[in-house]
Amino acid sequence: MSLQKIQSVGIELKNIDLSYDDTQVIKNVSLKINKGEFFAFLGPSGCGKSTLLRLIAGFEHCQRGEVFLGGEEVSRLPPWKRNVGMVFQNYALWPHMTIWKNVAFGLEERKLPHHEIDQRVNDALELVGLQDYAQRRPNQLSGGQQQRVALARTIVIEPRVLLLDEPLSNLDAKLRVHMRQELLDLQRKLGLTTIFVTHDQEEANTTSDRIAVLQDGIVQQVGSPMELYDKPENLFVAKFLGSANVLNGNITTEDNETIFKDEKGLKISLHNCDIEGSKSIIFRPQNISICDQASNSADLNGLVQKREFLGNLVRYEIQVNQQSILVDEIYGRGKQPAEEGAQVGLSMDTDHVIIM
Repeated sequence: MSLQKIQSVGIELKNIDLSYDDTQVIKNVSLKINKGEFFAFLGPSGCGKSTLLRLIAGFEHCQRGEVFLGGEEVSRLPPWKRNVGMVFQNYALWPHMTIWKNVAFGLEERKLPHHEIDQRVNDALELVGLQDYAQRRPNQLSGGQQQRVALARTIVIEPRVLLLDEPLSNLDAKLRVHMRQELLDLQRKLGLTTIFVTHDQEEANTTSDRIAVLQDGIVQQVGSPMELYDKPENLFVAKFLGSANVLNGNITTEDNETIFKDEKGLKISLHNCDIEGSKSIIFRPQNISICDQASNSADLNGLVQKREFLGNLVRYEIQVNQQSILVDEIYGRGKQPAEEGAQVGLSMDTDHVIIM
C-alpha cells in the first residue's frame, strides 16, 4: 500500500439534529474538521460524541442537517459508499480468522485482485509492526496488538477519514499512553483526517490538533487543547479540561482596588481587572501556592483538610472561609509537604484568574 494513495478529506457538519423517539441526543451541531487534522470529540458518557461519530460513518441518520465529506453531501449514503474507516471500542476482530485474513477481509469483499490484496495487507501489517504475526489469531495477541490489527484492517481499505471510537478504553493505563502515541505517529505518517472519541481529557490533550467539547448533545466549545484550557467559554469547559477552583460572587471596586468577594465572605484582590458585577472566577490549582501565614505574600489563610500524593505533585484541599480550594505543588525528593490539619497561608497568581 502506497501511503501517497490515501487521499484524506475534510468534514463538515451543518445544523445536525438527531433524536431517538422523543429524546434529542444531538442538538444543532455544526462543525468543520480540516483535511489531515487529528480532531477529538471530548465529553462525559452520554453526551452524544459516539453518536456523532456513527453519524459521520453512516451508521446513524439525522432528522435535520447535512454531512459533507470532501465537499460531497453524504447524509443519505450508506456506510459502504462513504469510504470511511472506523475502529470500534471492542476492535470487532473475527476470532476464527488469522490476522492476515482479518486485515484482508475488506479488500476481499471489494473483489480486488489477489496480488493487490497481498501487497496491501503486507504493507498495512508492516506499517503497524505486525508483519511477523500474520498467521496468528486474535486470541494469541495482547490487547495492544489487537488494536493494531483493527487499525491495519481499517487503513488497508485506504479510507478518506479515520474514525476512532474510544479505541484505548480496554487497555491498561501504561499501554494506553504508549498506544495513543503510536496512534498519533501513524496518523501523522498517513496524513489521514482522524476523529478520536474519548472521555479522557489527557488523551484528547496529548493527541489532538483541536477538540470539540460536548455536553448533552451540544458542542460547548471548539479549539486547541491550550485554548480550551486557558480560555474556556463556560464553566463546564473550565471544569472538564483539568481541575479548577470555581467561586461565585461579586466584583467591586474598593479604595481603587478591584475586589472579588464570594457569598461566604472570601475576598481576593484582582489585578488588571476592570469588570464589575456578579461573576464567577476560575483559577487552576497550580496558580495558587502554600506559604507561611505571616508572609507578606499570603493573600489568604486556610486549613489543610486533605492531602494526596500524586507522584510528581502533591494536591491539597484547603478550607478557606468555608470554601474548599485545591492547591497543586510540585513534589521534590526530600521536600516536606504540609500536614493535614495545619494552618497555612496561600499566595495567588491573580494574573491567571479567569472571570466568567
